[in-house]
Amino acid sequence: MTTRDDKIIDIYRLLLGHFGPQGWWPAESTLEIILGAILTQAVAWKNVEKALESLKTNHKISIPAILNTPQDELAELIKPALYHRQKAKKVIIMMDFIDKNYHGDFELMFQEPMLKLRQELLALWGIGEETADSILLYAGNYPVFVVDTYTCRIFSRLGLVSEKISYGKMQGYLMERLPEEVPLYNEYHALLVALGANYCRKTTPLCSQCPLILICNYYEIMQEYTERSRTNDILGSGKGMHV
Repeated sequence: MTTRDDKIIDIYRLLLGHFGPQGWWPAESTLEIILGAILTQAVAWKNVEKALESLKTNHKISIPAILNTPQDELAELIKPALYHRQKAKKVIIMMDFIDKNYHGDFELMFQEPMLKLRQELLALWGIGEETADSILLYAGNYPVFVVDTYTCRIFSRLGLVSEKISYGKMQGYLMERLPEEVPLYNEYHALLVALGANYCRKTTPLCSQCPLILICNYYEIMQEYTERSRTNDILGSGKGMHV
């Protein structure tokens, strides 16, 4: 059951007002979205774009073309995405799954109930929850919120969840508090990525420039810590001074 949480909606509005619509997922076809969801594992999107462009240039942007390409050759084509040998194997397994189970028909595949298809995707080698949910949301238009490292970092720093929250609990936390709307889930996830990449970094976060600065628990704690350190330095420098 969904319970509307105005604070979670307010965060979305602040991010949207700051960054504007993100236009995700950046792809020209359903196949590109699926490939991108696999290739983006543990790498920046600019690397994924290079790998996808390599596939297009070499006319490997269809299920038959990929399945007819030796794995080693495919790995070389997607080398810019890093971990290219593992990812080539994942791509081939995914294409084979879609070909054998759905005759290469994306529309047919995305007619399946979301939970059934999600379990099928998760059963494939190398496909984790984030990748499966990215395919479901962005390629299949299913109402599922995609969680990543940025999501957990941001909401833990806001003081709303534990720093070590699991994928499932983070996902449930948001989906329980947001309207079940695909465009909202799509845009919200993209905005969190923009915040995490540009401001809420793992190290050296740019808190003073962050659009969530006024509601961020982490920023308040760091300000208090800085103030205490400054006070201790002043007091410490006074020891040994004589009147």
